[in-house]
Amino acid sequence: MTRVTLLLVAPLLFALVAPQALAQGLGTPDDAIRINQVGYLPDGLKIAVACALAPRTVETFEVVDGTDTRVYGPKKASAAGAYGPCAATYRLDFSPVRKPGTYRIRAGDLISPPVKIGPDVWNGLAEMPLRYLRQQRSGWNPVYNSAVHTKDGIIVDHPTRAGQFIPASGGWADASDYLQYVTTSATATFQLLQAWRDNPKAFGDEYEADGRPGANDVPDVLDEARHGLAWLLKMFPDDSLMLNQLGDDRDHMYFDLPANDSSDYGWGKGGSRPLYPCTGIPQGLLRYQNRASGYASTAGKFAAAFALGAQMLRDREPALADTLTRKARGAFALGELYPGACQTAPGRGMYFYEEDDWADDMELGAAALYALTADSRYQAKALSYALNAKVKPWMGADTANHYQWYPWHNLGHYEAARRGTLNERMTLSGYYRDGLKAVAKKAKNGFNIGIPFIWCSNDLMTSLAVQGILYRRMTGDDQFRELEQSAIDWLFGTNPWGISMVIGVPADGRFAHDPHSVISHKLSYQLDGALLDGPVYASIFKNLLGISLTKPDAYAKWNTGFIVYHDDWGDYSTNEPIMDGAANVLYLLSWLGKR
Repeated sequence: MTRVTLLLVAPLLFALVAPQALAQGLGTPDDAIRINQVGYLPDGLKIAVACALAPRTVETFEVVDGTDTRVYGPKKASAAGAYGPCAATYRLDFSPVRKPGTYRIRAGDLISPPVKIGPDVWNGLAEMPLRYLRQQRSGWNPVYNSAVHTKDGIIVDHPTRAGQFIPASGGWADASDYLQYVTTSATATFQLLQAWRDNPKAFGDEYEADGRPGANDVPDVLDEARHGLAWLLKMFPDDSLMLNQLGDDRDHMYFDLPANDSSDYGWGKGGSRPLYPCTGIPQGLLRYQNRASGYASTAGKFAAAFALGAQMLRDREPALADTLTRKARGAFALGELYPGACQTAPGRGMYFYEEDDWADDMELGAAALYALTADSRYQAKALSYALNAKVKPWMGADTANHYQWYPWHNLGHYEAARRGTLNERMTLSGYYRDGLKAVAKKAKNGFNIGIPFIWCSNDLMTSLAVQGILYRRMTGDDQFRELEQSAIDWLFGTNPWGISMVIGVPADGRFAHDPHSVISHKLSYQLDGALLDGPVYASIFKNLLGISLTKPDAYAKWNTGFIVYHDDWGDYSTNEPIMDGAANVLYLLSWLGKR
């Protein structure tokens, strides 16, 4: 995400060895069978991966139950070559095992962790990312039981309104710093609303609207989406002012708890933070500038979140729904008036969100407005924008700039297809198919993985799984089912490190205990439901500024290949939680299980 925190706080680094983190990594055998730690649905694909750090042959495998009785096998292990640190990999397909229970897989002298099979292994997990989102709240924060960042913010970089105060407290911190971006917050808000619309049985009501425990007769996922919408409304106060960003990387000068409001933007410690408007031209007040070219990437996201919010809330809050409808139309109009991408603004550091595409955002906004208003002109516009956003360019690519093609899957194709004609649905699903094919061509390895391992690779992996699910739902075509399942399995343990990339999922699994998070680090607070950035190319890790591991690498022997991951708070590139990733994985989990 932002991620120059350590560049500016390097003097604060010290060696802190977390016993839990060492227990999660040291002592891992040199060869291992990696599994999805959450488990497998009885009628689903079930493929484990044996990873050997030195060349070896695995001929067969078998599955045994809790009494050590063989229930499946011996079956031939499928050799799949080297991958990452694995000198040899083998795919172990035990899909015919359908009886619910707990098993282990044996392959020669290797034995897996417990393997769970059952119809309810995913149930309830869609609510886990909400725990992380509540912790990320600006304004009232239930973790601190107080309000944080109450003085936001002051407009900057505007020809007539620079210096003006606009009340903008609220929303979510983007990552482990406290910057806030419309591009990620609007996408997250949309996905929360989308998850509730598509899979309401995945969610319950155990928290108040402010995030404190207690039912309030509103599903918790709607409470969190409502929190996001409230902030987005503040960031679009009128049709002449569309704000894009709150704060900049001067926040990184302090590795401090948000309740302390330690940043100083020239107005005193604990003062207001800057509000950057959409300008349609490059921005950056200090050393660096972005390459912004328009409003549309932000405007389309605003329009989509407001339009879906109006649909989901019109029975509960009709007055708010009317406001959201008006705002959705206004945001979309600005996107049409100022086509192009509105990138985030850098400060002292060179890193920013280099979003280049924007037609997908306008397609999504138009599709959401069509669903809200039944005005066919919006559907026509959605289909027109779709022609310029057929396949996400990262699909089939080896690399990309930071957040260059965001969101990671085109939400607009699915939304436009929901109310489209048969021909429109076939065309839009075909775009999804082409993207999945491009990734599948790259996935000729033991883990069946074909994404580029850029910053925030876990977000790409999640979107790959979501796009696979949506394509199947739209077409009934199962040709990418294994690719989709491999992405899900990777996220929850079927990867070289054998670690779940979502903290606390499953509760008895192996996951990060030392993430790049000041709350986790200083308060020993477990960030349940947080999706980590995920593995990156070793070349990226070596060349990022300000990274320094704070203790011996618990996964050193698994970090000898072209991709690396570290459970160390000093690594902001692989081990930092990301807010938009939490919403993305929440949507994925809503498809996999119910409450």
